[in-house]
Amino acid sequence: MDWDKALRGLRMYLKLQRSLSDRTVAAYLSDIGKLRLYAEQQSPPLAPDALGLEDLQAFIALQARNGLAATSQARLLSAVRVFQRHLLVDKAIASDPSELIENPRQARKLPIFLTIEEIDAIADAIDLSAPMAHRDRAIIETLYGCGLRVSELCGLRLSRISAEEGFVRVVGKGDKERLVPIGAEALHWIGLYARHERSHVKVQPKAEDLVFLNARGGGLSRMSVFNLVKELAVRAGIRKHISPHTFRHSFATHLVEGGADLRAVQEMLGHASITTTEIYTHLDREYLRSNIMRFHPRADAKAVG
Repeated sequence: MDWDKALRGLRMYLKLQRSLSDRTVAAYLSDIGKLRLYAEQQSPPLAPDALGLEDLQAFIALQARNGLAATSQARLLSAVRVFQRHLLVDKAIASDPSELIENPRQARKLPIFLTIEEIDAIADAIDLSAPMAHRDRAIIETLYGCGLRVSELCGLRLSRISAEEGFVRVVGKGDKERLVPIGAEALHWIGLYARHERSHVKVQPKAEDLVFLNARGGGLSRMSVFNLVKELAVRAGIRKHISPHTFRHSFATHLVEGGADLRAVQEMLGHASITTTEIYTHLDREYLRSNIMRFHPRADAKAVG
């Protein structure tokens, strides 16, 4: 089997059998492209169905020596495993050597989140007399109120918002659809934006059903949302390194702090595994601990012998 045929087969497998988005498929193919480059540089060059356990281990080890972070190594290994499973299903190989590779150890990094006061400060930093200001406020309220990924926000559609029932249908990773509650505050600002700004924009073709538009009537880009959040954080005097995803972390953290069921939070975030959602319980405990150490009168007391 040659590499071109193997990668064409992988693309079809990811699109048709795994139903992954074009962006995710491209990421997998990019990672396996690195494996191909490594295999073709060996002497003699290795075909896709000739890769053994030692070859795959040597490939991952080389990436680590080249400075690839543990999280990126794990993602690369995940792509390799998907590729090997595809070859196994296609009967190009008799067994999957990637099953025996251990995952790289990685420290679990707690996500940065905003306090409610910081979110209010960011919202209040918007000058409502400025062009598209109601849109910007609606973006912030929707990011925080629904816990959306930035790609989900940019792809949000008017036809998928049910204001009466208080839900919005969101298309997330892998084109998976989920129902997310949307609160009165987000709906209020979306309504103001629709009346005061969106209705006065000449909407471009194929953007008619998108909730959030740019000033030219086209779909909003992810980068424009990143830039908006960065600018508002500066205006609000917030020094944390934040992005649109920080609002998603804040949404989840505040729910867990308030006692929300972890399964419900998982469903709202669209996490495939609850282990991904569980990081917010660790964050909650760390937040409680830091507050106790900061404010409890005995926190810094030295033990008396």
